[in-house]
Amino acid sequence: MSISLLAIVALIPILVALVLMVGLRMGAMKAMPLSWLACAVGAVVVWGLPVDYVAALSIQGVISAVGVLIIVFGALLILHTLQYSGGMETIQYGMQSVSKDMRIQAIIVGYMFGAFIEGAAGFGTPAALAAPLLLSLGFPPMAAAVLCLVFNSFPVTFGAVGTPIIVGFGASIKSVVEAMISAGQVQSLDAFFKIIGETVTIMHTPMAFILPIFMLGFITRFFGPSRSWSDGFAAWKFCVFAAVAFTIPYLILAWLVGPEIPSLVGGLVGLGIIVAGAQKGFCVPKDVWTFGEPSKWEKDWTGDIAFAGKTEFKPHMSQFMAWLPYILIGLILVLTRVDVLPLKAWLNANGVLSFNNILGFGPVEALGKKGAVSESLKLLYLPGTVPFILVALLTILLHKMPGGKAVQAWKETTVKMKAATISLCASVALVKIFQGSGFNPALADQVIAGTAEFLPSMPLAMATATAGMLGSVWPAVASYVGGLGAFITGSNTVSDMLFGMFQWDIAGQLKLSRTVIIAAQGAGGAMGNMICIHNIVAVCTVVGLLNREGDIMRRTFWPFVLYGIVVGIIAYILIGMGYGTF
Repeated sequence: MSISLLAIVALIPILVALVLMVGLRMGAMKAMPLSWLACAVGAVVVWGLPVDYVAALSIQGVISAVGVLIIVFGALLILHTLQYSGGMETIQYGMQSVSKDMRIQAIIVGYMFGAFIEGAAGFGTPAALAAPLLLSLGFPPMAAAVLCLVFNSFPVTFGAVGTPIIVGFGASIKSVVEAMISAGQVQSLDAFFKIIGETVTIMHTPMAFILPIFMLGFITRFFGPSRSWSDGFAAWKFCVFAAVAFTIPYLILAWLVGPEIPSLVGGLVGLGIIVAGAQKGFCVPKDVWTFGEPSKWEKDWTGDIAFAGKTEFKPHMSQFMAWLPYILIGLILVLTRVDVLPLKAWLNANGVLSFNNILGFGPVEALGKKGAVSESLKLLYLPGTVPFILVALLTILLHKMPGGKAVQAWKETTVKMKAATISLCASVALVKIFQGSGFNPALADQVIAGTAEFLPSMPLAMATATAGMLGSVWPAVASYVGGLGAFITGSNTVSDMLFGMFQWDIAGQLKLSRTVIIAAQGAGGAMGNMICIHNIVAVCTVVGLLNREGDIMRRTFWPFVLYGIVVGIIAYILIGMGYGTF
Protein backbone atom coordinates (compact mmCIF):
# COMPACT_ATOMS: atom_id res chain seq x y z
CA MET A 1 0.00 0.00 0.00
CA SER A 2 1.30 3.46 -0.90
CA ILE A 3 2.37 5.90 1.80
CA SER A 4 -0.42 8.28 0.72
CA LEU A 5 -3.13 5.68 1.32
CA LEU A 6 -1.59 4.74 4.66
CA ALA A 7 -1.58 8.43 5.62
CA ILE A 8 -5.26 8.74 4.70
CA VAL A 9 -6.18 5.72 6.85
CA ALA A 10 -4.10 7.12 9.73
CA LEU A 11 -5.92 10.43 9.39
CA ILE A 12 -9.40 8.86 9.65
CA PRO A 13 -9.53 8.73 13.50
CA ILE A 14 -8.64 12.43 13.66
CA LEU A 15 -11.27 13.25 11.03
CA VAL A 16 -13.84 11.21 12.97
CA ALA A 17 -13.13 13.29 16.09
CA LEU A 18 -13.26 16.52 14.08
CA VAL A 19 -16.57 15.72 12.36
CA LEU A 20 -18.28 14.42 15.50
CA MET A 21 -17.10 17.14 17.89
CA VAL A 22 -17.12 20.16 15.59
CA GLY A 23 -19.59 19.27 12.86
CA LEU A 24 -22.13 17.33 14.93
CA ARG A 25 -21.23 18.99 18.27
CA MET A 26 -20.94 15.64 20.01
CA GLY A 27 -19.20 15.67 23.37
CA ALA A 28 -15.70 14.24 23.75
CA MET A 29 -17.09 11.56 26.08
CA LYS A 30 -18.88 9.99 23.08
CA ALA A 31 -16.70 11.16 20.21
CA MET A 32 -13.29 10.01 21.43
CA PRO A 33 -14.28 6.34 22.01
CA LEU A 34 -15.59 6.29 18.42
CA SER A 35 -12.35 7.86 17.22
CA TRP A 36 -10.42 5.15 19.13
CA LEU A 37 -12.59 2.48 17.46
CA ALA A 38 -11.79 3.90 14.02
CA CYS A 39 -8.08 3.81 14.90
CA ALA A 40 -8.28 0.23 16.20
CA VAL A 41 -10.11 -0.97 13.07
CA GLY A 42 -7.53 0.71 10.83
CA ALA A 43 -4.70 -0.88 12.83
CA VAL A 44 -6.17 -4.38 12.47
CA VAL A 45 -7.50 -4.19 8.89
CA VAL A 46 -4.86 -2.05 7.15
CA TRP A 47 -1.76 -2.40 9.33
CA GLY A 48 -2.53 -6.07 9.99
CA LEU A 49 -1.86 -5.83 13.73
CA PRO A 50 -3.16 -8.73 15.86
CA VAL A 51 -6.32 -7.91 17.81
CA ASP A 52 -4.71 -8.82 21.15
CA TYR A 53 -1.75 -6.52 20.38
CA VAL A 54 -4.14 -3.62 19.70
CA ALA A 55 -5.91 -4.51 22.97
CA ALA A 56 -2.58 -4.45 24.82
CA LEU A 57 -1.75 -1.03 23.39
CA SER A 58 -5.20 0.23 24.41
CA ILE A 59 -4.72 -1.06 27.97
CA GLN A 60 -1.35 0.68 28.04
CA GLY A 61 -3.14 3.87 27.02
CA VAL A 62 -5.73 3.53 29.78
CA ILE A 63 -2.98 3.05 32.38
CA SER A 64 -1.17 6.12 31.08
CA ALA A 65 -4.44 8.07 31.14
CA VAL A 66 -4.85 7.28 34.84
CA GLY A 67 -1.76 9.41 35.50
CA VAL A 68 -3.33 12.35 33.68
CA LEU A 69 -6.65 11.81 35.45
CA ILE A 70 -4.98 11.94 38.87
CA ILE A 71 -3.59 15.36 37.91
CA VAL A 72 -7.01 16.53 36.66
CA PHE A 73 -8.69 15.23 39.81
CA GLY A 74 -6.18 16.97 42.08
CA ALA A 75 -6.45 20.26 40.17
CA LEU A 76 -10.26 20.24 40.32
CA LEU A 77 -10.23 19.14 43.96
CA ILE A 78 -8.15 22.09 45.15
CA LEU A 79 -10.41 24.42 43.16
CA HIS A 80 -13.65 22.98 44.59
CA THR A 81 -12.18 22.87 48.09
CA LEU A 82 -11.45 26.61 47.87
CA GLN A 83 -14.93 27.28 46.52
CA TYR A 84 -16.61 25.45 49.40
CA SER A 85 -14.25 26.87 52.03
CA GLY A 86 -14.94 30.47 50.95
CA GLY A 87 -11.34 30.94 49.89
CA MET A 88 -12.19 31.52 46.23
CA GLU A 89 -14.85 34.11 47.04
CA THR A 90 -12.36 35.88 49.29
CA ILE A 91 -9.88 36.00 46.41
CA GLN A 92 -12.60 37.37 44.10
CA TYR A 93 -13.53 40.01 46.70
CA GLY A 94 -9.92 41.16 46.84
CA MET A 95 -9.79 41.45 43.05
CA GLN A 96 -12.82 43.75 42.97
CA SER A 97 -11.22 46.46 45.05
CA VAL A 98 -7.95 47.03 43.15
CA SER A 99 -8.90 49.49 40.36
CA LYS A 100 -11.98 51.04 38.77
CA ASP A 101 -10.35 51.22 35.32
CA MET A 102 -11.68 48.25 33.35
CA ARG A 103 -8.55 48.03 31.21
CA ILE A 104 -6.51 47.47 34.36
CA GLN A 105 -9.09 44.98 35.65
CA ALA A 106 -8.86 43.07 32.36
CA ILE A 107 -5.09 42.69 32.76
CA ILE A 108 -5.17 41.80 36.47
CA VAL A 109 -8.01 39.28 36.22
CA GLY A 110 -7.95 38.00 32.63
CA TYR A 111 -4.21 38.08 31.99
CA MET A 112 -2.49 37.54 35.33
CA PHE A 113 -5.06 35.77 37.52
CA GLY A 114 -5.92 33.57 34.54
CA ALA A 115 -2.22 32.72 34.05
CA PHE A 116 -1.90 31.74 37.69
CA ILE A 117 -5.03 29.55 37.63
CA GLU A 118 -3.80 27.91 34.42
CA GLY A 119 -0.48 27.12 36.05
CA ALA A 120 -2.19 25.64 39.09
CA ALA A 121 -5.21 23.88 37.60
CA GLY A 122 -5.34 24.08 33.80
CA PHE A 123 -7.91 22.02 31.87
CA GLY A 124 -10.14 24.98 30.97
CA THR A 125 -10.58 26.33 34.51
CA PRO A 126 -8.92 29.79 34.06
CA ALA A 127 -11.44 31.23 31.62
CA ALA A 128 -14.34 29.63 33.48
CA LEU A 129 -13.14 31.27 36.73
CA ALA A 130 -11.93 34.63 35.46
CA ALA A 131 -14.81 35.45 33.09
CA PRO A 132 -17.51 35.52 35.83
CA LEU A 133 -15.18 37.67 37.93
CA LEU A 134 -14.88 40.20 35.09
CA LEU A 135 -18.65 40.02 34.70
CA SER A 136 -19.09 40.92 38.35
CA LEU A 137 -16.84 43.94 37.76
CA GLY A 138 -19.20 45.23 35.05
CA PHE A 139 -17.81 43.74 31.82
CA PRO A 140 -20.20 42.77 29.00
CA PRO A 141 -20.44 38.95 28.98
CA MET A 142 -19.15 38.68 25.40
CA ALA A 143 -16.13 40.88 26.16
CA ALA A 144 -15.34 38.95 29.34
CA ALA A 145 -15.52 35.61 27.52
CA VAL A 146 -13.34 36.71 24.59
CA LEU A 147 -10.70 38.30 26.83
CA CYS A 148 -10.35 35.29 29.11
CA LEU A 149 -10.24 32.78 26.26
CA VAL A 150 -7.53 34.68 24.38
CA PHE A 151 -5.42 35.29 27.48
CA ASN A 152 -5.62 31.57 28.29
CA SER A 153 -2.87 30.81 25.77
CA PHE A 154 0.75 31.66 26.64
CA PRO A 155 0.54 30.07 30.14
CA VAL A 156 -1.07 26.84 28.88
CA THR A 157 2.05 24.93 27.80
CA PHE A 158 3.08 24.99 31.48
CA GLY A 159 -0.48 24.58 32.74
CA ALA A 160 -1.57 22.17 35.44
CA VAL A 161 2.07 22.04 36.55
CA GLY A 162 3.58 21.20 33.18
CA THR A 163 1.13 18.48 32.16
CA PRO A 164 1.08 19.31 28.40
CA ILE A 165 4.85 18.86 28.16
CA ILE A 166 5.47 16.14 30.73
CA VAL A 167 2.39 14.00 30.08
CA GLY A 168 1.52 15.07 26.52
CA PHE A 169 4.96 14.65 25.00
CA GLY A 170 5.82 11.98 27.55
CA ALA A 171 3.03 9.82 26.16
CA SER A 172 3.70 10.53 22.50
CA ILE A 173 7.49 10.54 22.04
CA LYS A 174 8.82 8.90 25.19
CA SER A 175 10.14 5.88 23.29
CA VAL A 176 12.28 7.93 20.88
CA VAL A 177 13.59 10.07 23.74
CA GLU A 178 14.56 6.94 25.67
CA ALA A 179 16.50 5.81 22.59
CA MET A 180 18.26 9.18 22.58
CA ILE A 181 19.10 8.75 26.26
CA SER A 182 20.63 5.35 25.50
CA ALA A 183 22.66 6.93 22.70
CA GLY A 184 23.88 9.70 25.01
CA GLN A 185 22.14 12.47 23.02
CA VAL A 186 20.16 13.70 26.01
CA GLN A 187 20.73 13.15 29.73
CA SER A 188 17.25 12.13 30.86
CA LEU A 189 13.54 12.46 30.18
CA ASP A 190 13.43 15.43 32.57
CA ALA A 191 16.28 17.07 30.66
CA PHE A 192 14.36 16.61 27.41
CA PHE A 193 11.21 18.16 28.90
CA LYS A 194 13.26 21.08 30.20
CA ILE A 195 14.80 21.73 26.76
CA ILE A 196 11.35 21.75 25.14
CA GLY A 197 10.06 24.06 27.89
CA GLU A 198 12.94 26.47 27.37
CA THR A 199 12.29 26.60 23.63
CA VAL A 200 8.55 27.12 24.09
CA THR A 201 9.21 30.17 26.27
CA ILE A 202 11.10 31.76 23.37
CA MET A 203 7.95 31.36 21.27
CA HIS A 204 5.48 32.48 23.95
CA THR A 205 7.35 35.46 25.39
CA PRO A 206 6.77 37.91 22.48
CA MET A 207 3.03 37.17 22.65
CA ALA A 208 3.04 37.68 26.43
CA PHE A 209 3.87 41.33 25.55
CA ILE A 210 1.90 41.70 22.31
CA LEU A 211 -1.33 40.01 23.38
CA PRO A 212 -2.37 42.26 26.31
CA ILE A 213 -1.87 45.45 24.26
CA PHE A 214 -3.62 43.98 21.22
CA MET A 215 -6.55 42.64 23.26
CA LEU A 216 -7.16 45.89 25.14
CA GLY A 217 -7.30 47.68 21.78
CA PHE A 218 -9.52 44.93 20.39
CA ILE A 219 -11.95 45.15 23.33
CA THR A 220 -12.20 48.95 23.31
CA ARG A 221 -12.64 48.93 19.52
CA PHE A 222 -15.50 46.43 19.44
CA PHE A 223 -17.06 46.89 22.91
CA GLY A 224 -16.09 50.40 24.02
CA PRO A 225 -18.33 53.49 24.01
CA SER A 226 -16.05 55.23 21.46
CA ARG A 227 -15.28 52.11 19.36
CA SER A 228 -11.64 53.12 19.38
CA TRP A 229 -8.45 51.02 19.31
CA SER A 230 -6.56 53.91 20.89
CA ASP A 231 -8.57 53.72 24.15
CA GLY A 232 -7.10 50.29 24.79
CA PHE A 233 -3.63 51.10 23.49
CA ALA A 234 -3.49 54.02 25.96
CA ALA A 235 -2.91 51.46 28.73
CA TRP A 236 0.16 50.02 26.99
CA LYS A 237 2.51 50.92 29.84
CA PHE A 238 0.52 48.85 32.32
CA CYS A 239 0.44 45.98 29.78
CA VAL A 240 4.22 46.05 29.49
CA PHE A 241 4.53 46.29 33.28
CA ALA A 242 2.33 43.19 33.65
CA ALA A 243 4.22 41.29 30.96
CA VAL A 244 7.57 42.00 32.63
CA ALA A 245 6.19 41.01 36.05
CA PHE A 246 5.01 37.71 34.62
CA THR A 247 7.75 36.78 32.15
CA ILE A 248 10.79 37.31 34.39
CA PRO A 249 9.85 34.58 36.90
CA TYR A 250 8.30 32.58 34.03
CA LEU A 251 11.58 32.51 32.11
CA ILE A 252 13.81 32.00 35.14
CA LEU A 253 11.82 28.97 36.32
CA ALA A 254 11.48 27.41 32.86
CA TRP A 255 15.22 27.67 32.21
CA LEU A 256 16.51 26.84 35.70
CA VAL A 257 13.92 24.45 37.15
CA GLY A 258 11.70 22.88 34.48
CA PRO A 259 8.21 22.97 32.97
CA GLU A 260 6.13 22.37 36.11
CA ILE A 261 5.89 25.83 37.65
CA PRO A 262 6.68 28.72 35.26
CA SER A 263 3.03 29.73 34.76
CA LEU A 264 1.97 28.99 38.33
CA VAL A 265 4.75 30.97 40.02
CA GLY A 266 4.97 33.55 37.21
CA GLY A 267 1.26 34.23 37.62
CA LEU A 268 1.40 34.30 41.41
CA VAL A 269 4.45 36.57 41.62
CA GLY A 270 3.24 38.74 38.75
CA LEU A 271 -0.21 39.09 40.30
CA GLY A 272 1.24 40.36 43.56
CA ILE A 273 3.47 42.85 41.73
CA ILE A 274 0.84 44.35 39.42
CA VAL A 275 -1.86 44.52 42.11
CA ALA A 276 0.54 46.49 44.31
CA GLY A 277 1.51 48.63 41.33
CA ALA A 278 -2.12 49.31 40.35
CA GLN A 279 -3.02 50.33 43.90
CA LYS A 280 -0.20 52.89 43.78
CA GLY A 281 -1.12 54.07 40.27
CA PHE A 282 2.10 52.77 38.71
CA CYS A 283 1.81 52.80 34.89
CA VAL A 284 -1.95 53.28 35.22
CA PRO A 285 -3.54 55.78 32.75
CA LYS A 286 -4.80 58.99 34.34
CA ASP A 287 -8.28 58.64 32.84
CA VAL A 288 -10.56 55.86 34.07
CA TRP A 289 -12.03 53.86 31.20
CA THR A 290 -15.25 51.79 31.45
CA PHE A 291 -17.67 50.09 29.08
CA GLY A 292 -20.29 52.75 29.83
CA GLU A 293 -23.92 52.28 30.78
CA PRO A 294 -25.20 48.72 30.21
CA SER A 295 -28.39 50.21 28.77
CA LYS A 296 -26.33 51.45 25.81
CA TRP A 297 -24.64 48.11 25.11
CA GLU A 298 -25.47 46.27 21.91
CA LYS A 299 -27.75 43.29 22.32
CA ASP A 300 -25.22 40.73 21.10
CA TRP A 301 -22.80 41.69 23.86
CA THR A 302 -25.06 40.02 26.41
CA GLY A 303 -27.25 37.61 24.46
CA ASP A 304 -30.77 36.52 25.24
CA ILE A 305 -29.92 34.65 28.43
CA ALA A 306 -29.30 36.84 31.46
CA PHE A 307 -26.28 36.04 33.57
CA ALA A 308 -27.46 34.53 36.83
CA GLY A 309 -24.13 34.31 38.60
CA LYS A 310 -22.80 36.21 41.58
CA THR A 311 -21.97 39.89 41.08
CA GLU A 312 -21.01 40.79 44.65
CA PHE A 313 -18.44 38.96 46.74
CA LYS A 314 -17.59 39.06 50.42
CA PRO A 315 -14.50 37.92 52.33
CA HIS A 316 -14.64 34.82 54.52
CA MET A 317 -11.03 35.02 55.74
CA SER A 318 -7.89 37.07 55.21
CA GLN A 319 -6.44 37.35 51.73
CA PHE A 320 -3.28 35.59 52.94
CA MET A 321 -5.24 32.63 54.23
CA ALA A 322 -7.28 32.45 51.03
CA TRP A 323 -4.12 32.40 48.90
CA LEU A 324 -2.16 30.11 51.25
CA PRO A 325 -3.14 26.82 49.52
CA TYR A 326 -1.79 28.11 46.21
CA ILE A 327 1.34 29.42 47.90
CA LEU A 328 1.86 25.97 49.42
CA ILE A 329 1.36 24.33 46.02
CA GLY A 330 4.05 26.54 44.49
CA LEU A 331 6.43 25.95 47.39
CA ILE A 332 5.98 22.17 47.42
CA LEU A 333 6.44 21.98 43.66
CA VAL A 334 9.72 23.87 43.88
CA LEU A 335 10.94 21.64 46.72
CA THR A 336 10.01 18.44 44.86
CA ARG A 337 11.25 19.43 41.37
CA VAL A 338 14.71 20.85 42.06
CA ASP A 339 17.40 18.22 41.34
CA VAL A 340 19.75 19.27 44.15
CA LEU A 341 17.13 18.51 46.81
CA PRO A 342 16.51 14.89 47.86
CA LEU A 343 12.69 14.99 47.61
CA LYS A 344 12.59 14.63 43.83
CA ALA A 345 14.60 11.41 43.79
CA TRP A 346 12.64 9.98 46.72
CA LEU A 347 9.23 10.66 45.14
CA ASN A 348 10.42 9.18 41.84
CA ALA A 349 11.68 6.02 43.52
CA ASN A 350 8.68 5.34 45.76
CA GLY A 351 5.03 4.65 45.07
CA VAL A 352 5.72 3.36 41.55
CA LEU A 353 3.24 0.98 39.90
CA SER A 354 4.71 -0.95 36.96
CA PHE A 355 2.80 -2.90 34.33
CA ASN A 356 5.27 -4.90 32.25
CA ASN A 357 4.66 -6.98 29.12
CA ILE A 358 0.91 -6.29 29.01
CA LEU A 359 -1.03 -9.31 27.64
CA GLY A 360 2.33 -11.06 27.21
CA PHE A 361 3.86 -8.62 24.70
CA GLY A 362 7.45 -8.32 25.84
CA PRO A 363 10.60 -7.01 24.15
CA VAL A 364 11.96 -8.80 21.06
CA GLU A 365 15.72 -8.95 21.67
CA ALA A 366 16.64 -9.55 18.02
CA LEU A 367 14.88 -6.32 17.06
CA GLY A 368 16.55 -4.10 19.61
CA LYS A 369 13.99 -4.92 22.33
CA LYS A 370 11.16 -3.46 20.26
CA GLY A 371 7.60 -4.61 20.86
CA ALA A 372 7.38 -4.35 24.63
CA VAL A 373 4.02 -3.02 25.83
CA SER A 374 4.66 -1.67 29.32
CA GLU A 375 3.63 1.33 31.40
CA SER A 376 4.33 2.70 34.88
CA LEU A 377 2.75 5.26 37.20
CA LYS A 378 4.80 7.29 39.67
CA LEU A 379 1.95 7.93 42.07
CA LEU A 380 3.84 10.12 44.53
CA TYR A 381 5.62 12.18 41.87
CA LEU A 382 2.40 12.98 40.03
CA PRO A 383 1.48 16.59 40.92
CA GLY A 384 -2.13 15.49 41.31
CA THR A 385 -1.05 13.58 44.43
CA VAL A 386 1.72 15.81 45.75
CA PRO A 387 0.92 18.65 46.08
CA PHE A 388 -2.72 18.93 44.87
CA ILE A 389 -4.51 16.26 46.91
CA LEU A 390 -2.14 16.83 49.84
CA VAL A 391 -2.82 20.60 49.88
CA ALA A 392 -6.58 20.02 49.42
CA LEU A 393 -6.53 17.96 52.62
CA LEU A 394 -4.46 20.58 54.43
CA THR A 395 -6.88 23.29 53.28
CA ILE A 396 -9.71 21.59 55.17
CA LEU A 397 -7.73 22.27 58.35
CA LEU A 398 -6.31 25.67 57.36
CA HIS A 399 -9.73 27.07 56.38
CA LYS A 400 -11.54 25.24 59.20
CA MET A 401 -13.99 23.68 56.79
CA PRO A 402 -17.02 21.81 58.14
CA GLY A 403 -16.90 18.13 57.27
CA GLY A 404 -20.01 18.39 55.12
CA LYS A 405 -18.48 21.03 52.83
CA ALA A 406 -15.27 19.05 52.47
CA VAL A 407 -17.30 16.01 51.44
CA GLN A 408 -19.21 18.16 48.92
CA ALA A 409 -15.95 19.31 47.35
CA TRP A 410 -14.80 15.70 46.92
CA LYS A 411 -18.19 14.61 45.57
CA GLU A 412 -18.39 17.43 43.03
CA THR A 413 -14.86 16.71 41.84
CA THR A 414 -15.62 13.01 41.46
CA VAL A 415 -18.83 13.67 39.50
CA LYS A 416 -17.04 16.04 37.12
CA MET A 417 -14.40 13.40 36.40
CA LYS A 418 -16.81 11.14 34.50
CA ALA A 419 -16.56 12.83 31.10
CA ALA A 420 -12.83 13.47 31.46
CA THR A 421 -12.18 9.84 32.40
CA ILE A 422 -13.93 8.36 29.37
CA SER A 423 -12.58 10.86 26.83
CA LEU A 424 -9.01 10.78 28.14
CA CYS A 425 -8.84 6.98 28.34
CA ALA A 426 -10.05 6.73 24.75
CA SER A 427 -7.71 9.52 23.59
CA VAL A 428 -4.58 8.06 25.15
CA ALA A 429 -5.49 4.53 24.00
CA LEU A 430 -5.73 5.93 20.46
CA VAL A 431 -2.32 7.58 20.86
CA LYS A 432 -0.73 4.32 22.00
CA ILE A 433 -2.12 2.50 18.94
CA PHE A 434 -0.70 5.32 16.80
CA GLN A 435 2.71 4.80 18.39
CA GLY A 436 2.68 1.01 18.39
CA SER A 437 1.51 0.63 14.81
CA GLY A 438 5.09 0.67 13.54
CA PHE A 439 5.69 -2.79 15.08
CA ASN A 440 3.73 -5.93 14.19
CA PRO A 441 4.38 -8.97 16.41
CA ALA A 442 2.84 -11.24 13.74
CA LEU A 443 5.66 -10.26 11.36
CA ALA A 444 8.51 -10.18 13.90
CA ASP A 445 10.03 -13.55 12.85
CA GLN A 446 9.85 -12.64 9.16
CA VAL A 447 11.45 -9.24 9.80
CA ILE A 448 14.26 -10.93 11.75
CA ALA A 449 14.75 -13.33 8.82
CA GLY A 450 14.82 -10.43 6.39
CA THR A 451 11.79 -11.60 4.39
CA ALA A 452 9.39 -8.83 5.45
CA GLU A 453 9.30 -5.25 6.67
CA PHE A 454 7.10 -3.45 9.16
CA LEU A 455 4.80 -0.77 7.80
CA PRO A 456 5.63 2.79 8.92
CA SER A 457 3.73 3.84 12.04
CA MET A 458 0.58 5.90 11.59
CA PRO A 459 2.26 9.21 12.59
CA LEU A 460 5.26 8.44 10.34
CA ALA A 461 2.94 7.72 7.39
CA MET A 462 1.15 11.06 7.89
CA ALA A 463 4.46 12.86 8.35
CA THR A 464 5.97 11.40 5.18
CA ALA A 465 2.94 12.31 3.08
CA THR A 466 2.67 15.80 4.58
CA ALA A 467 6.38 16.49 4.21
CA GLY A 468 6.09 15.77 0.51
CA MET A 469 3.30 18.33 0.15
CA LEU A 470 4.45 21.19 2.40
CA GLY A 471 8.22 20.85 2.61
CA SER A 472 10.04 23.91 3.92
CA VAL A 473 6.80 25.71 4.80
CA TRP A 474 6.36 23.44 7.82
CA PRO A 475 7.83 25.76 10.52
CA ALA A 476 5.04 28.23 9.70
CA VAL A 477 2.39 25.49 9.88
CA ALA A 478 3.54 23.43 12.87
CA SER A 479 1.88 25.57 15.54
CA TYR A 480 -1.46 25.54 13.71
CA VAL A 481 -1.38 21.72 13.79
CA GLY A 482 -1.01 21.93 17.55
CA GLY A 483 -3.88 24.42 17.61
CA LEU A 484 -6.02 22.03 15.55
CA GLY A 485 -5.36 19.30 18.10
CA ALA A 486 -6.51 21.54 20.96
CA PHE A 487 -9.49 22.70 18.88
CA ILE A 488 -10.59 19.09 18.36
CA THR A 489 -9.85 17.65 21.80
CA GLY A 490 -10.11 20.69 24.08
CA SER A 491 -6.69 20.01 25.55
CA ASN A 492 -3.10 21.06 24.89
CA THR A 493 -2.04 17.82 26.59
CA VAL A 494 -4.09 15.58 24.28
CA SER A 495 -3.02 17.63 21.25
CA ASP A 496 0.61 16.90 22.16
CA MET A 497 -0.27 13.23 22.59
CA LEU A 498 -1.97 13.08 19.19
CA PHE A 499 0.56 15.05 17.17
CA GLY A 500 3.83 14.80 19.13
CA MET A 501 5.17 11.82 17.19
CA PHE A 502 3.78 13.22 13.94
CA GLN A 503 5.69 16.48 14.47
CA TRP A 504 8.82 14.56 15.48
CA ASP A 505 8.69 12.43 12.34
CA ILE A 506 7.96 15.29 9.96
CA ALA A 507 10.86 17.28 11.42
CA GLY A 508 13.07 14.28 10.71
CA GLN A 509 11.72 13.92 7.17
CA LEU A 510 12.43 17.59 6.43
CA LYS A 511 15.73 17.68 8.35
CA LEU A 512 14.44 20.46 10.60
CA SER A 513 15.33 20.99 14.26
CA ARG A 514 13.10 18.61 16.21
CA THR A 515 13.58 20.83 19.25
CA VAL A 516 11.99 23.77 17.44
CA ILE A 517 9.17 21.83 15.76
CA ILE A 518 8.15 20.02 18.95
CA ALA A 519 8.21 23.36 20.79
CA ALA A 520 6.02 24.88 18.04
CA GLN A 521 3.57 22.00 18.58
CA GLY A 522 3.50 22.80 22.31
CA ALA A 523 2.97 26.51 21.66
CA GLY A 524 0.27 25.72 19.09
CA GLY A 525 -1.61 23.46 21.46
CA ALA A 526 -1.61 26.34 23.95
CA MET A 527 -2.87 28.97 21.51
CA GLY A 528 -5.57 26.51 20.39
CA ASN A 529 -7.27 27.04 23.75
CA MET A 530 -8.62 30.32 22.33
CA ILE A 531 -10.77 28.50 19.79
CA CYS A 532 -11.36 25.05 21.26
CA ILE A 533 -15.02 24.07 21.60
CA HIS A 534 -14.56 22.69 25.12
CA ASN A 535 -13.30 25.97 26.57
CA ILE A 536 -15.79 28.12 24.67
CA VAL A 537 -18.75 26.06 25.86
CA ALA A 538 -17.46 26.21 29.45
CA VAL A 539 -17.13 30.00 29.32
CA CYS A 540 -20.52 30.45 27.63
CA THR A 541 -22.09 28.41 30.41
CA VAL A 542 -20.70 30.55 33.23
CA VAL A 543 -21.43 33.95 31.63
CA GLY A 544 -24.91 33.22 30.29
CA LEU A 545 -24.05 33.06 26.57
CA LEU A 546 -25.26 29.57 25.73
CA ASN A 547 -25.66 28.92 22.00
CA ARG A 548 -23.40 31.91 21.23
CA GLU A 549 -20.26 29.80 20.77
CA GLY A 550 -19.97 30.71 17.08
CA ASP A 551 -20.02 34.45 17.84
CA ILE A 552 -17.19 34.02 20.33
CA MET A 553 -15.10 31.85 18.02
CA ARG A 554 -15.34 34.44 15.24
CA ARG A 555 -13.76 36.94 17.63
CA THR A 556 -11.06 34.65 19.07
CA PHE A 557 -10.06 33.32 15.65
CA TRP A 558 -8.05 36.42 14.70
CA PRO A 559 -5.85 36.48 17.83
CA PHE A 560 -5.30 32.75 17.17
CA VAL A 561 -4.08 33.50 13.64
CA LEU A 562 -1.85 36.33 14.91
CA TYR A 563 -0.33 34.04 17.55
CA GLY A 564 0.48 31.38 14.96
CA ILE A 565 2.15 33.91 12.65
CA VAL A 566 4.43 35.08 15.48
CA VAL A 567 5.30 31.51 16.52
CA GLY A 568 6.03 30.62 12.88
CA ILE A 569 8.38 33.58 12.46
CA ILE A 570 10.25 32.63 15.64
CA ALA A 571 10.47 29.00 14.48
CA TYR A 572 12.06 30.10 11.19
CA ILE A 573 14.53 32.36 13.01
CA LEU A 574 15.55 29.61 15.45
CA ILE A 575 15.99 27.05 12.68
CA GLY A 576 17.99 29.58 10.66
CA MET A 577 20.26 30.10 13.67
CA GLY A 578 20.84 26.36 13.96
CA TYR A 579 19.02 26.23 17.31
CA GLY A 580 18.23 22.83 18.74
CA THR A 581 19.73 20.02 20.76
CA PHE A 582 18.16 17.33 18.56
